[in-house]
Amino acid sequence: MKKLNVIFLITLLMGTLFITNSYGQDRKGPPPGDRKGPPPESKHSPIQSKSIDEIGGYKIGDTATDFILKNVDETMFSLSDIKNAKGYIVVFTCNECPFAKMYEDRLIELHNEYAAKGYSVIAINPNSPENESEGFEAMQKRAAEKEFPFVYLVDEGQKIYPEYGAVRTPHVFLLDQDKKVQYIGAIDDNAKSPEDVKVKFLEDAIAALEKGEAPNPNITKAIGCPVKAATSK
Repeated sequence: MKKLNVIFLITLLMGTLFITNSYGQDRKGPPPGDRKGPPPESKHSPIQSKSIDEIGGYKIGDTATDFILKNVDETMFSLSDIKNAKGYIVVFTCNECPFAKMYEDRLIELHNEYAAKGYSVIAINPNSPENESEGFEAMQKRAAEKEFPFVYLVDEGQKIYPEYGAVRTPHVFLLDQDKKVQYIGAIDDNAKSPEDVKVKFLEDAIAALEKGEAPNPNITKAIGCPVKAATSK
């Protein structure tokens, strides 16, 4: 009887070792949740990689041409509609980009604080309406959901964003009262966490203009999703 028990235990142990070894050979890397280190990098970095010269469009000191674009309330809007402006916060943004969404509340706060001081937010969606989620009706829905206090304009024909040289959403261009470009780039230094922002590039640039000084830095790299051009272009 003892011999039978010993044989049974040996057989059971060998079977367990076989199953464990087979599992170890078939597994490809650690199981989900136990992965160490950062996730693999995406092929498409959210960081603007080209220089201002490579991108084209406006450079610091250039005077921006006024435009006439349709707002989500179906009226036509131009920069000249803002009376007694001391500057213009022109930001290219969109409906679906995660980075654009991260900055929506901050854009609302910026407009609420600075419009009264003469610096209104002018939001423009540069993306092709071939994607319905970026079309005019989707823009109207998004503006209503977020209760945007600023204009949200559609770049029909995608003519304005190349003039500015916008390549990401969001991408900010701060103009002075003469519509000269004074700052280009990111809103601040932390897209994912407003609580952890250390440098408010845009607000610092506005503060410099208020003092009659040139913003420093006046160019930063925009962080966001690439602008989506129409496939027919």
